[in-house]
Amino acid sequence: MGTLHDDVVIIRPSEKEGDPSVITVNCPDKTGLGSDLCRILLFFGLSIVRGASGISYYRSELQSPKPPDVFLIKLCCVDRKGLLHDVTQVLSSLELNIQKVKVSTTPDGTVVDLFFITDTRELLHTKNRQEETYTALEDVMQDAVISFNIEKVGPEITACSQASPYLPSAITDDIFNLEMSNDLPSVSLTSNNVCVTMDNSLSPAHTLVQIVCQDHKGLLYDIMRTLKDYNIQISYGRFYIKQGRKCEIDLFIMQSDGKKIVDPSKQTALSSRLKMELLQPLRVTVVSRGPDTELLVANPVELSSKGRPLVFYDITLALKMLNTCIFSVLPQLSA
Repeated sequence: MGTLHDDVVIIRPSEKEGDPSVITVNCPDKTGLGSDLCRILLFFGLSIVRGASGISYYRSELQSPKPPDVFLIKLCCVDRKGLLHDVTQVLSSLELNIQKVKVSTTPDGTVVDLFFITDTRELLHTKNRQEETYTALEDVMQDAVISFNIEKVGPEITACSQASPYLPSAITDDIFNLEMSNDLPSVSLTSNNVCVTMDNSLSPAHTLVQIVCQDHKGLLYDIMRTLKDYNIQISYGRFYIKQGRKCEIDLFIMQSDGKKIVDPSKQTALSSRLKMELLQPLRVTVVSRGPDTELLVANPVELSSKGRPLVFYDITLALKMLNTCIFSVLPQLSA
């Protein structure tokens, strides 16, 4: 492994069937590191059952990463039930991250899909990677493909395809009501599913945040993303799942200035936000649009403009399982 300063990722497979694998990451610390790591694990469809973290004395100055190149996949094909999910599944298996999607269906059953994507391997500009993508899509769609094209696009194209940043009132009203219900004077917020407590007496330098809740997909990511948005540094942490999928998380945190969170209003605001994100990580509503039914799904976006990984994949899978056709999709941040 070398010195303590080496960047190392070690994956140790489980010793017997049913036991979890162990991933060890050694790298320079930064605010939001936990969120970034959880995002990667969630992107690969991995679930976290136990976890522990800590930081050493070493810390380096990190440069901001270069924004990934965005590519447009234009796919014209014959429509069928479950088609959109099958395409999404192929792109996910190829480690192609969906940024935005636009789907249009013509009366004759022809579909035009526009996928704005980034490549985690950073190889989509090469002929081999593009041919790999086309072959994988052709295998799952067989004779349904009419035309296929991949091209790199600039920021002016992605900006034109961006949907309105304002959510429909059907979703924002629910969010507002949930936030109002969490506006409690007590720092300890408890519901049937979530308990968040904060304690400054157990550590001379850190505030302890204790969370007890039921497990769900992306749970740890939701917690880490929220703390990242508040510019909170996590120094030590522990996460494990008990029987009945009940999770217990202990996090020793501090503000960006290296101090505890002692202001009661700040404690309440952070606790309320954590509880809200854990109670309702996705906002879902169904709206009637004349002859059509519109499904609206919103999820919180990081300050870096990244949304929860695989949301679009999960939505299309659920609709495929319900044997429900998708007529059109508006441009959106989906990942």
